[in-house]
Amino acid sequence: MRRVTVTLPDEVVAEIDRREANRSRFVLEATLDALERRRQEELRRSLDNPHPDSEELARVGEREWLSLAADEDRDLLDPTGGTRVCWVPGTGWIEVER
Repeated sequence: MRRVTVTLPDEVVAEIDRREANRSRFVLEATLDALERRRQEELRRSLDNPHPDSEELARVGEREWLSLAADEDRDLLDPTGGTRVCWVPGTGWIEVER
Protein backbone atom coordinates (compact mmCIF):
# COMPACT_ATOMS: atom_id res chain seq x y z
CA MET A 1 0.00 0.00 0.00
CA ARG A 2 1.07 3.54 -0.63
CA ARG A 3 -0.26 6.69 1.01
CA VAL A 4 -1.47 9.35 -1.43
CA THR A 5 -3.01 12.74 -0.88
CA VAL A 6 -6.04 13.87 -2.84
CA THR A 7 -7.90 17.15 -2.64
CA LEU A 8 -11.69 17.04 -2.80
CA PRO A 9 -14.36 19.71 -2.37
CA ASP A 10 -15.85 19.92 1.13
CA GLU A 11 -19.28 18.84 -0.17
CA VAL A 12 -17.82 15.66 -1.68
CA VAL A 13 -16.03 14.75 1.55
CA ALA A 14 -19.23 15.34 3.53
CA GLU A 15 -21.16 13.11 1.07
CA ILE A 16 -18.53 10.36 1.45
CA ASP A 17 -18.64 10.64 5.24
CA ARG A 18 -22.44 10.22 5.22
CA ARG A 19 -22.09 6.92 3.35
CA GLU A 20 -18.82 5.40 4.55
CA ALA A 21 -16.88 5.58 7.79
CA ASN A 22 -13.63 4.67 6.05
CA ARG A 23 -12.79 7.33 3.44
CA SER A 24 -9.83 5.36 2.13
CA ARG A 25 -12.01 2.33 1.43
CA PHE A 26 -14.56 4.53 -0.35
CA VAL A 27 -11.89 6.20 -2.50
CA LEU A 28 -10.31 2.81 -3.28
CA GLU A 29 -13.65 1.30 -4.37
CA ALA A 30 -14.52 4.37 -6.45
CA THR A 31 -11.09 4.31 -8.09
CA LEU A 32 -11.34 0.59 -8.90
CA ASP A 33 -14.81 1.14 -10.40
CA ALA A 34 -13.50 4.03 -12.52
CA LEU A 35 -10.50 1.99 -13.70
CA GLU A 36 -12.73 -0.94 -14.69
CA ARG A 37 -15.08 1.39 -16.58
CA ARG A 38 -12.14 2.91 -18.44
CA ARG A 39 -10.76 -0.56 -19.30
CA GLN A 40 -14.15 -1.48 -20.75
CA GLU A 41 -14.29 1.78 -22.72
CA GLU A 42 -10.78 1.14 -24.10
CA LEU A 43 -11.81 -2.38 -25.12
CA ARG A 44 -14.92 -1.04 -26.87
CA ARG A 45 -12.79 1.54 -28.73
CA SER A 46 -10.31 -1.19 -29.66
CA LEU A 47 -13.09 -3.42 -30.99
CA ASP A 48 -14.56 -0.53 -32.99
CA ASN A 49 -11.16 0.57 -34.33
CA PRO A 50 -8.76 -2.36 -34.25
CA HIS A 51 -5.05 -1.98 -34.83
CA PRO A 52 -4.14 -2.64 -38.50
CA ASP A 53 -2.23 -5.76 -37.45
CA SER A 54 -5.39 -7.07 -35.79
CA GLU A 55 -7.35 -6.57 -39.01
CA GLU A 56 -4.79 -8.67 -40.86
CA LEU A 57 -5.00 -11.43 -38.25
CA ALA A 58 -8.80 -11.35 -38.51
CA ARG A 59 -8.52 -11.94 -42.25
CA VAL A 60 -6.26 -14.94 -41.70
CA GLY A 61 -9.02 -16.90 -39.97
CA GLU A 62 -9.00 -19.42 -37.17
CA ARG A 63 -7.91 -22.46 -39.21
CA GLU A 64 -4.87 -20.63 -40.58
CA TRP A 65 -4.10 -19.13 -37.20
CA LEU A 66 -4.12 -22.55 -35.59
CA SER A 67 -1.81 -23.90 -38.30
CA LEU A 68 0.64 -21.04 -37.66
CA ALA A 69 0.38 -21.02 -33.85
CA ALA A 70 3.16 -22.40 -31.74
CA ASP A 71 2.33 -25.71 -30.07
CA GLU A 72 1.96 -24.12 -26.64
CA ASP A 73 -0.53 -21.56 -28.06
CA ARG A 74 -2.90 -23.97 -29.77
CA ASP A 75 -5.09 -24.33 -26.67
CA LEU A 76 -5.78 -20.57 -26.66
CA LEU A 77 -8.55 -21.01 -29.20
CA ASP A 78 -11.44 -23.42 -28.96
CA PRO A 79 -12.96 -23.52 -32.47
CA THR A 80 -16.14 -25.11 -31.10
CA GLY A 81 -16.80 -22.48 -28.44
CA GLY A 82 -17.90 -18.88 -28.33
CA THR A 83 -19.49 -16.79 -31.04
CA ARG A 84 -18.05 -16.83 -34.54
CA VAL A 85 -17.33 -13.30 -35.77
CA CYS A 86 -15.54 -11.70 -38.66
CA TRP A 87 -14.17 -8.22 -39.27
CA VAL A 88 -15.90 -6.08 -41.87
CA PRO A 89 -13.96 -2.88 -42.71
CA GLY A 90 -16.07 0.18 -42.01
CA THR A 91 -18.55 -1.87 -39.98
CA GLY A 92 -16.52 -3.69 -37.35
CA TRP A 93 -16.98 -7.15 -35.91
CA ILE A 94 -20.14 -8.97 -36.98
CA GLU A 95 -21.53 -12.33 -35.92
CA VAL A 96 -21.52 -15.02 -38.59
CA GLU A 97 -23.16 -18.42 -38.70
CA ARG A 98 -21.09 -21.54 -38.19
